Amino acid sequence: MNKAITDGIDFMPPAFIDGLDDWSREDGTPGTNTYVGAADAALVASDPDFGPCLELQKTESVQRLRYMGEVPILPGVYLRVRARIKVMSGLFPSIRVAGWAGSAVGAHVTGLDETGPEILPATYGRIYEVSAIVGTGNRTGVDMQWGGSSVYGHFGIDLLGSNGGIVRVESIEIEDVTSVFHRNLMGWVDVRDYGAVGDGVTDDTLAFEAADADANGRELVVSPGVYFLGQTVTISSRCRFEGRVVMPSNRRLQLTNRFDLPIYIDAFGDEVEGLKRALAALFNFSGHESLDMKGRRVQLTAPLDLAAIAGKTGYANRRAIRNGQLEAEASPAWDTVTTVSTANWSVTTPDELTNVANIENIAIGALVSGNGMGREVYVKAKNEVAGTLTLSQKLINPSSTQSYTFQRFQYILDCSGFSDLSRFQVDDIEFLCFYNASGILLPKYGASWHIRDCWFTKPKDRGIASSDAGCFAINIDHCQFISTEYDTLAQERKTIAISLNSNDVRIRNNHAIRFRHFAFLSSALCIISGNHFWQGDNTASRNPTAGIVFADRRSNSTLVSNYIDNCYIEVTNEHSPLQNGDANSPTFGDLIMTGNMFVAADVPNWFTFLRIMPYGTNHRLSGINMTHNTFNVFDGSQIDRVESLNLSNGSIDHSASEDIVFEYNVFNGVTRRTQNPAFVEVAQPTALAAWPYDHAQIVPFGGRVLSASSITALGPIQNAANVAQFGAPYVSVNQGAAGQAVAINWATAVKGRVALQLRSDRTI
Repeated sequence: MNKAITDGIDFMPPAFIDGLDDWSREDGTPGTNTYVGAADAALVASDPDFGPCLELQKTESVQRLRYMGEVPILPGVYLRVRARIKVMSGLFPSIRVAGWAGSAVGAHVTGLDETGPEILPATYGRIYEVSAIVGTGNRTGVDMQWGGSSVYGHFGIDLLGSNGGIVRVESIEIEDVTSVFHRNLMGWVDVRDYGAVGDGVTDDTLAFEAADADANGRELVVSPGVYFLGQTVTISSRCRFEGRVVMPSNRRLQLTNRFDLPIYIDAFGDEVEGLKRALAALFNFSGHESLDMKGRRVQLTAPLDLAAIAGKTGYANRRAIRNGQLEAEASPAWDTVTTVSTANWSVTTPDELTNVANIENIAIGALVSGNGMGREVYVKAKNEVAGTLTLSQKLINPSSTQSYTFQRFQYILDCSGFSDLSRFQVDDIEFLCFYNASGILLPKYGASWHIRDCWFTKPKDRGIASSDAGCFAINIDHCQFISTEYDTLAQERKTIAISLNSNDVRIRNNHAIRFRHFAFLSSALCIISGNHFWQGDNTASRNPTAGIVFADRRSNSTLVSNYIDNCYIEVTNEHSPLQNGDANSPTFGDLIMTGNMFVAADVPNWFTFLRIMPYGTNHRLSGINMTHNTFNVFDGSQIDRVESLNLSNGSIDHSASEDIVFEYNVFNGVTRRTQNPAFVEVAQPTALAAWPYDHAQIVPFGGRVLSASSITALGPIQNAANVAQFGAPYVSVNQGAAGQAVAINWATAVKGRVALQLRSDRTI
């Protein structure tokens, strides 16, 4: 800082040769005596050392020489008063800088130190310099600390000691020396003081590093300009960016003292660039585990390719991004890239396509559709030289050569460039897709992701999706999924909130509105609890879609305390090659559903809440536990039953069913209230030796009655003459063409009532 330069303030007194009417022999205030015409003062036109100067003879005990101009005293400004003198003859006087402090009203400010250090010359003709520093701050090196009460001063020198000596004085100088105290006085350092140019071309890396090293706890200021940093720069000081920086894409600015999105936006002068640079630092510096967006909204015109931003393909340290909004603005970069190509398929390599036409136009992560294949199959790898594509799932039974459609959706946060990204957390981020983009595309592989308290607002195609094996042990908690297809008929919707391929999934306490599917899970070992997914539409006769699809027939999963609203749960094996079931093949089941609320309105009577769709023949049901659920059908609708099989592509061997439990459920608007085990009463009003009973109303999945137990007479068993009979019956199960009838066999014809337990499964 220099006020003479920055503000044009002139502190310098005039030269003596210009006249002595500005120089007082008292305190310098107006009206005091000057040296004009004084007998003890004379102007010397040309001293060999000083040039024009003033010659004084000491005639007073304290002989004063004061500039009568009012030199301003400014807060934070430090002035040095300096004079060069030499003794010509006589006794040697002591010499010091001195001043007079004035207030805003022109009064003398008392109680201040108004003199500087003294010197005593000892040699005639030798030049001596006397100086003192005056300023408002009480700092080391300040000789005359005048505080804030003085606003100006009259400065000069004093001659002390014996009289008679003759001295010559060069013109007195008063200069701004605040720069001497600048670094210690201010709470900041400026990169320009360390050589930064700020022209956008010169590499200012060393200047930034030097300023940071010297800051010592003070703020580092990047003053206005464009600063090119050619290398990765780490700054540990607090920063304030008035200018901005530019860097090569492979270099990073690592701000360790304050790491959040706003400081990076300030640093780079652009929200998107600031976000990218902050993410790059997050993945390349260990000083911070999370990036806080501080509630900022960043408007994007293209996907965030996280692997490209980070400059990595693998990362497993915990990192998080939180607290902000990412908005997809309308842009061609969000357009789905669609390619139609022919390819060959063989049952020997069911997850591979060969001889793929136009393979160079097919992107990894593209959704694949075509005849003979299941849903949610993606391209996970390609070999353009060999002309082959590796798919995320096996195909069922397509033609050996046929046409396929490949659609590469665009995601706001695209992590597909990572071969492995684990322990990543997305927390309290709203993905404002607004019909333009999808939300998050997971990495090829990853583990222990956590997506929580996020909003996915109107995704174009997917909210969260996996095109490969990502992500094992993912947690999706407390998120909101708002569909872009709110007014579209359920069966015509295409958007999916969550599509996952890996195991150990936890989906908890989320809310999803009017998607085609809430979750499509090519996964096992899933915990799904506390969610509300609502998939109705505005028609009077609805055709709801699946809320959750388990594409692994043996899901080994639990659904607990969910609100399943105008949709159903589907279990299928559509990602397996077409095969027949046998004793060694996986079963449909290992699924526990308890404490859920199932609700539907305006649905046809064939609607069901749990559907199993096998591909291939003779599959088995095993380990399906449906207990303590409530089933409610409203608005005058009535459904036949709550569970069903879709056998359009396969069959189930009911004689091999194991561990099927339907009990303690509540039914409203349901005609056939499925139970297993079922406790039933059989009443026979006329005497028969074999009592028939049809159990078809409550057998799960239209299965067979495979066992009976606990037969108890409810009152007397009588013959036709009403005489009590005491013989024990036996039960024949699996009767009739469908195996849903039983016969209670007696030794003789009897009548009466009995209670018994029936099961449509085998318990082993």
